[in-house]
Amino acid sequence: MSGSRKVLYFTCITFCIYFSLSLVGTYLGVHYTPFMRVNVVADVFKMDVNDSITLNKEEAPIAIQQKASYNFSLYRTPHLITNFNIDTNSAALQQFAKKLHLLKTTKKGKVRIAFLGDSMIEGDLMTQTLRELMQQYFGGVGVGFVPLATPGSGIRTTAYSSITGDWQTTNFKSDDKATLFLSGYKYNTNSGSIKITDHSFKDSNAVITKSLLFGYMPTAVAINVNDNALSIYGSNKINKAALLQNNNPQINININNKALDVYGVTFESNDGVFVDNFSFRGISGTEIGKIDSSFLADINKANPYDLIVLQYGVNVLYKPNDVNFNYYGKLMLPVVKKIKQCFPSTDVLIISTADRAFNYAGTYKSAIGIDSLVKLQANIAYQNNCNFYNQFATMGGTNSIVDWANRKPALANKDYVHPNRAGATVLATYFFEALYNDYQKYTQQLNP
Repeated sequence: MSGSRKVLYFTCITFCIYFSLSLVGTYLGVHYTPFMRVNVVADVFKMDVNDSITLNKEEAPIAIQQKASYNFSLYRTPHLITNFNIDTNSAALQQFAKKLHLLKTTKKGKVRIAFLGDSMIEGDLMTQTLRELMQQYFGGVGVGFVPLATPGSGIRTTAYSSITGDWQTTNFKSDDKATLFLSGYKYNTNSGSIKITDHSFKDSNAVITKSLLFGYMPTAVAINVNDNALSIYGSNKINKAALLQNNNPQINININNKALDVYGVTFESNDGVFVDNFSFRGISGTEIGKIDSSFLADINKANPYDLIVLQYGVNVLYKPNDVNFNYYGKLMLPVVKKIKQCFPSTDVLIISTADRAFNYAGTYKSAIGIDSLVKLQANIAYQNNCNFYNQFATMGGTNSIVDWANRKPALANKDYVHPNRAGATVLATYFFEALYNDYQKYTQQLNP
C-alpha cells in the first residue's frame, strides 16, 4: 500500500472517530474530558436557538439555600461586587478593603491579588490593566509572579521569560498535580537557565526585589544569579528566597539540581499592590482541587494573598446546546471550599464567565445555556460565602461578544469567545471600578 493511501485511510478513520464522538457529545450530553474540545458537527448540524434541548435531565438542580439578610438575585447586577448581603451600602470585600485602606493611608505594606483564569487572561490580558490601575492609585511597582515558561509567555508584553537546558515541566495536564503552584506549573532541571525581564515599570530608579519560589529543599542548594553564586534552602513545601534587590528589571538564574522544584520568580517593590496572573489555557478551574491542601496552605505562608479571583467558564460552555451544568457545580463547590480553608484570611471572589457565542442556524448568538452557567457560578459563591462579580452582565449580557467582535474597532476576536487586548482593557477597567467602588463603601463606613 502506498504511503499516500495510508495517510488517506488514517485521516478517514480518525475523522470518523471524531465525528462519532461529536455526535454523541452534542446529542446525548456525554462529558468525556479528553474530547471536551472536539466537536466537528457544531457548525454542520445547525440547531435553532429555541430548540428545547436539555442535557443531563436526570440531574436535579443544585439547591439555593435561603439565608436571612441575603439576596441571591443580586448576582444579576452588572458592575457590582456582591457578597449577596441586602445591605449593598457596605463593602463586600471587607478584609481586602481594610488592607487597601491601610496601605493607602500609611504607604506601607503589601497587598497581593491572585488572579486565576483560563485563556481569557492569557498573556496578562485583563490583569496588566488591573495591575496598572491598582498601582497608580494604591502604589507599588513590579509585575508580580512570572512563571518560567507557558504557552502564553510569547504574547505577554509585561514580562519576558525563557528557559534553556534540559527542563522537565509538570502541569495541570500531567498525572502528578499535588505540588503544583497556582499557575498550574512546576519545573525541574539537571542543568538549566532562566531569564526573566519585568517590562511593566518605567521608573529606572525603582528598587525591585526579585524572589524565587521553590519547593521543599532542607539542605542548601547552590545556584547562580546574575553571575553571582548563592545558596537557597527551605523546609516548607513551598518557599520564597529573595535573590536580588535593585533597579535591574532582569534576572538570570542557573540551576543544576533536578531535585529542586522551581515555580517562578516574583518582581515586587517594598510596598504596594501586586497582581499575579495565573492563566492556564483550556481549564475550568476544577483542576485546582488536585493540588494538595497542605501545599496550598504553605503557599499562603510563603506568598500570602489578600484576594483570590477565580475567573472561569468559557471552557465549560464547550457545546452549543448545553443548558445543564450541575456536574460542574458539584465539582467546583469543593474546590472553592478547599481554597477558603487553605487561605483563611483571604477574600475569595468568583467572576462569572464572559459571553460566548455559537453558530445557530447560520447566525452567531450567545450560548443558550450561558444564563444557567452564570447562575450556577453565583450559587457556588453563595454557598461558599464568597463574593461574586457578573462579568457577563457587565460586558453587556446576551450577544455582547457578537457586538464586541463586530465593532469598528473590534473589542473581541471573531472566534466569538475571546476579547482582544482592547476588549480586555475594557473588562479590566470595569473590574477595577467595581473594586474601587467597593473600597469606597469601606472608607465611607469609617467616615460616614
